[in-house]
Amino acid sequence: MVYTLVIPGDSDSSDDEQSYGADILSPGNDMIVDSEDLLNDAEAEKDDGDVAIINSEDEPVFRADDYEGMYELVLPPLPEQPPILGTKVHNWSIENWRDHPRRDHGPIFQAGGHPWRVLFFPNGNNVDFVSLYLEHAYQDGNPPDDFACCVQFGLVIWNPESPDIYQYHTAHHRFTKEEGDWGFTRFVELRKLYTSPWNDSGRYLLGDNYTANITAYVRIVKDETGVLWHNFNNYDSKKETGYVGLKNQGATCYLNSLIQSLYFTNAFRKAIYQIPTEDEETLQNSAYTLQRLFYQLQTSNTAVGTNELTKSFGWETRHIFEQQDVQELSRKLMERMEEKMKGTQAENVLSKLFCGKVRTYISCINVEYESRRVEDFWDIQLNVSGNKNLEESFKDYVQVEVMNGENQYYAGEQFKLQDANKGVIFETFPEVLHLQLKRFQYDVDRDAMMKINDRYEFPETFDAAPYLSDDADKSEPWVYQLHGVLVHSGDLNAGHYYAFIKPSKDGWFYKYDDDKVTKATMREVLEENFGGEYLLPNGTVAMRGKTKPIIRQMSAYMLVYIRQSRLDDVLLPVTKEDTPPHLQKKLDEEAALREMRRKEREEQHLYLGCKVITEDTYRAHGATDLTSFERVHSEDEPAAPRPYRLLRKSTVKELMEKVGADTNVDPKKIRFWAMVNRQNKTIRPDAPITDINATVEDTYQRLGGSKAAELRLWAEVAESVNSDGNAIWPATPTQTTGNGPKTDLIVLFLKWFDVEGQSLSGAGHIYISREKKVEDLVPIILKKMGWPEKTQLRLFEEIKPNMIEPMKAKQSLKAAELQDGDIVCFQKADAKSSSESDRESVTSLTNQLTLADSDRSASSKSSVTSLPKSNQSASSLPKSNLGLDRIDNAQQFYDFLVHRREVRFHPHQTRNANPEQYQPFELILSNKHSYDQIAAKVGEHLKVDPTHLRFWTVNAANGNPKASVKRGQSQSLQTILNPPYSTFGNNNQRPDALYFEVLDISLTELDTKKALRVIWLSDGVTKEETFDILVPKNGTVEDLIAALIKKAQLDDEEKAGPIRVYETHSSKIHKILTRESQVMGITEYVQVIAERIPEEDLEPGSELIQAFHFQGEPSKSHGIPFRFKIIPGEIFSDTKKRLEKRTGMKGKNFEKIKFAVVKRSSYSKPTYLTDESILDEMLTAEDDMLGLDHVDRSRVIRNGIDLQIK
Repeated sequence: MVYTLVIPGDSDSSDDEQSYGADILSPGNDMIVDSEDLLNDAEAEKDDGDVAIINSEDEPVFRADDYEGMYELVLPPLPEQPPILGTKVHNWSIENWRDHPRRDHGPIFQAGGHPWRVLFFPNGNNVDFVSLYLEHAYQDGNPPDDFACCVQFGLVIWNPESPDIYQYHTAHHRFTKEEGDWGFTRFVELRKLYTSPWNDSGRYLLGDNYTANITAYVRIVKDETGVLWHNFNNYDSKKETGYVGLKNQGATCYLNSLIQSLYFTNAFRKAIYQIPTEDEETLQNSAYTLQRLFYQLQTSNTAVGTNELTKSFGWETRHIFEQQDVQELSRKLMERMEEKMKGTQAENVLSKLFCGKVRTYISCINVEYESRRVEDFWDIQLNVSGNKNLEESFKDYVQVEVMNGENQYYAGEQFKLQDANKGVIFETFPEVLHLQLKRFQYDVDRDAMMKINDRYEFPETFDAAPYLSDDADKSEPWVYQLHGVLVHSGDLNAGHYYAFIKPSKDGWFYKYDDDKVTKATMREVLEENFGGEYLLPNGTVAMRGKTKPIIRQMSAYMLVYIRQSRLDDVLLPVTKEDTPPHLQKKLDEEAALREMRRKEREEQHLYLGCKVITEDTYRAHGATDLTSFERVHSEDEPAAPRPYRLLRKSTVKELMEKVGADTNVDPKKIRFWAMVNRQNKTIRPDAPITDINATVEDTYQRLGGSKAAELRLWAEVAESVNSDGNAIWPATPTQTTGNGPKTDLIVLFLKWFDVEGQSLSGAGHIYISREKKVEDLVPIILKKMGWPEKTQLRLFEEIKPNMIEPMKAKQSLKAAELQDGDIVCFQKADAKSSSESDRESVTSLTNQLTLADSDRSASSKSSVTSLPKSNQSASSLPKSNLGLDRIDNAQQFYDFLVHRREVRFHPHQTRNANPEQYQPFELILSNKHSYDQIAAKVGEHLKVDPTHLRFWTVNAANGNPKASVKRGQSQSLQTILNPPYSTFGNNNQRPDALYFEVLDISLTELDTKKALRVIWLSDGVTKEETFDILVPKNGTVEDLIAALIKKAQLDDEEKAGPIRVYETHSSKIHKILTRESQVMGITEYVQVIAERIPEEDLEPGSELIQAFHFQGEPSKSHGIPFRFKIIPGEIFSDTKKRLEKRTGMKGKNFEKIKFAVVKRSSYSKPTYLTDESILDEMLTAEDDMLGLDHVDRSRVIRNGIDLQIK
């Protein structure tokens, strides 16, 4: 932060603007900034509470030659209050201002062990102001490489003849080798030097003979943390601190601060490592991903990502952009890890570390009677509002309430009503104490949650013994030492989280701010996180204006203390031996792979990728063109081109040797052809490469028209060699034969469509004269295939994937416009293929194409008919489908390839009656298939009626069902999986999968029904079952109940009692539905609850109240609300017995519930009930509700996010 202070006393307003308008820059920055903008920036800085505000009216008036007085004025105390290492006042007398060059330097002086000087622009650094800077004065401008010096300095220009006329500015800066100068581009206007009198004095800033003094006040301060005034360019956390941070995914800084705190609780980290994960090394296992994260924090040199961890929590993308409650996340994480530790050597570690015991008691004053309940706690929530410090909050927490007068305690039949003390006291504290400071509370006046920014102090150590019960074990001290401070900066709606943590017993605190880790002073840890008003170094309150104090936006919201006597146990060393070996091996392998890929990226410019089509890859290829360059060659992808990575200076000959070695072919018999992109979007050979000694880089550059990122080649293998073993190549149109004319030979590629095998495959290549006729190809093909001479063939030219034309037998190849690299497809001709097939529509046949999943395993064994993985798999149909799915014509088969689509079908998880009955499967379908045709194929596979099938699209983000597919005449597989329009609703669906639902009724009948999801309560409100039922759209709740009884197989109402149906919203009753209510009035935004009406509710004149569950605050509702009968005059101890029966909650779970009356008029202030309370007397309005305050153990939802950790 830079400080620009106003000249005191006689400065006029324009001078004030000039003072604020002084650019505080390096002289290399010639940017001119409007003074108004700078004023705005200054105001913004004041708002941040980082500017020392000095009231000019209170400043003493000094003369510039009073160096001691000016020192105090020019160098005010710094807000960071760093130790001062040295000071220096240096004066430079200028005899004739006008004689100085455009850029000049003052004399060198020493300060703090470094040489310094003033950099001087007497006529401005490209501005109409004097420009003045401080810079280091190392010889040739080359300080030591590790040079870093934190300096607060002030520069003063003054008239030596009138020392009361001066101008000064002050700043502070971290001087380094890269930033060796700093100062003021706009120090003072040039006109004030000798043309405009200084204020009303009649004198100028310069003396009569253009003399002036420039005084530099320099204060060298200690950089305790190594980052004082650091710009963090090229900052390396690991190098500077030994620790690394966590990357922020969007709004996960709250998660990062919590994870760092737990990571540096070493005993917790060691316990996490002890969870056995060898048999569950999946990224869906939160214990395994936490282990991975901790190990990476130990070993990584850069910030670590938390993506794996959040995905294992079950969070979606939207979750990471919404900040959540850290306390709830911490509790859920602890619960989940405790479950994972059961049965392991770390089973009781978490409770030993983090769990204490608190006693809630009511003790009679005058008789020997006490009611007490002891509970576990994992953290303590302390009130900030109304308390100045931690001690006051603890006293407030254990404060005793006297129950007397009308509020006497009922001590049973023996003692009746008695005066009593009510309160809580701690029986034990855990080794690691998590204190949650209640910075966010409900504001009644604003009717909203607000952040409390009051000043609240907490110590580095505190004694917890005063808050323990008298019978607690105090054999060793209960003194706690501060280990971590989690901070929130901002307000309720927007803010940032970071943490200060002390990793070792006696070391420094460090600030963990997402991916950046820095050393921190105790002032940063304590004072700067107390909140409240911003205090200046002199102890006064910083003010915005004259009346409004500046409030700190950052304050601690969670404190971590460790019991001093257990520090060695909690902060024990965690070594590499503590890390599970399987985890080390896995992550070390991944790190090595990342390093290899990083090295490859760095060296990528030295290498060129090459992809080569060989004879074996072409024969395995069964789709259009000669190959698919997008695929990667492997055993599962034999049709993909062979990949090579060569140094760009490697020769073509070297590549030939590599290809020859891979294909067991003598390199002398190989000739490369360059592959080029044709205008019809096919990729074909163009011409052979003759210069085998050329580099692959030169060869690639000569193929500028290929537009590919790699060199694409076809490797031709010679059929014959000469006596020297060199290949004999047929001449091509691009080559001459001696002095004779160019040859008319062309090279053609052959493909065979096997009608019987329903497959397409490469059949090599041939040379033939362009003057030959199409029919001349037949004997050549028959010889190549080894077929009888009288075999009849049908020939087609593959022009492009969707253009396959029959060839005319008597036409010459020249007339057919064939050229090098063209593809001829052939098939055996028979009676059907020459007559019936020609008369059948290509489209109608394609619509019949499919692939039954039952034959996939058998067909995958054949390289020709393999379906799942290779290109060639796309060309095959299993022989079991030779009925309606049989294709007898190559044109039709190509059409099938164009529209072929492999779709994976999954059973809907919730809508199928027996989802475990069905397994996922894959079908090969056509994009032209209609909804009914898809249903027919799926029904055939599942052996169910296709009219009873409904399909659902798949959400690409989470893999869950997205929306049901509408059945329509215009629907096809293409439009279902790739909607013709793109909106937010459909742009994130998977294009290769569908869910299926087997219905009890046909789709036609379904259109007349309304689908409803009903929650059936069979035992109070604790046992719930969900049923999806269908009710006629014109039906009523009566029909809904009948459908529910049938679907859930319930006893009818005459036998088991009437059923009540009601709607809930946000875990509160929204509406009681009558039997005549129309089901079309039930919206998708409510939950529908059904239950047997309790017998006591059926009694005449019963008065019912709405009851709901909440946690801490009525706004945090959860669970299933219900209706409850009120009995006039009944004391609440008896009411609780009926509530226990009504809710179905028993034992300790019920005992932990606190009951309250929640009034609409003061919604945020529940009135809690005691055993002596009478419920009906506490109710004053019809809409008053009964609240059950207890922990939501099913899931915790904040802002729509499910924080349940999987």
